[in-house]
Amino acid sequence: MAAKKPAKPKNSVAAARSGGAGFSLRRFWESFKSLAGTVAIFLVLRTFFIEAYRIPSGSMIPSLLIADWLFVNKAVFGPHVPFTSINLPGYAEPSRGDVVVFESPYQGDEAERGEDPTPTLVKRLIGMPGDTLYGREGVVYVNGIAQRQGYASPEQTKGDPHYVSALFDWQKKIGLTASRFGAAPTQPELDHWGPFIVPAGYYWMMGDNRYDSKDSRYWGFVPRRNLRGRPLFVYYSYVPGNESDRAMSFVTDIRWSRLGHWIK
Repeated sequence: MAAKKPAKPKNSVAAARSGGAGFSLRRFWESFKSLAGTVAIFLVLRTFFIEAYRIPSGSMIPSLLIADWLFVNKAVFGPHVPFTSINLPGYAEPSRGDVVVFESPYQGDEAERGEDPTPTLVKRLIGMPGDTLYGREGVVYVNGIAQRQGYASPEQTKGDPHYVSALFDWQKKIGLTASRFGAAPTQPELDHWGPFIVPAGYYWMMGDNRYDSKDSRYWGFVPRRNLRGRPLFVYYSYVPGNESDRAMSFVTDIRWSRLGHWIK
């Protein structure tokens, strides 16, 4: 009986050709799983823990400048579950004086202009639930105590203290007609408003740049459920194009001293 010849080793190129379709499919599947896992981790981090945010206006000057880029701690007050009305528990409660990121109450005037009526904003928390607030001659009073204007800067443009807007009219319904701090004005003005009491579960937000800030004076109290986080620090900042004499200012006119600036 003739002996069997030893099996001829397979050519590696031929083997790859014969199983190439399966090999390519497996490699694609492994790459897809790796990419999907990376995207999932990024979305979880962005949704529940930390997110980047760009300052679009000067309402928080000098604390925050236009074109400051921030990292925001979204877990501190309890992250919001997207596309729901659910907020998960946080590990801290907001305090007076905090800089807070939040979803604005509905702004009908913005909707009429075709803009986002509930934009994400950054302001300073001035009034807590139960506080009595009023403003006189540019000074904000909380429970009768004048608040130090420590956030303002001499460079800020001062507006008309008697400026009146139809957007102030909502205050007429809640202004106290009699209190130990006096009565609310018949017509609220930019620097002359209140007193009124902050309702339970709500907060009063104002920009540090008081004469250039569309804040709670215009659109009212912010419900607790609208809070989205607390800014941590500035990770990138540049002089915006309309203020810089350099081309491509986001590269050529970086505010190096702002990088790493912790927000207080």
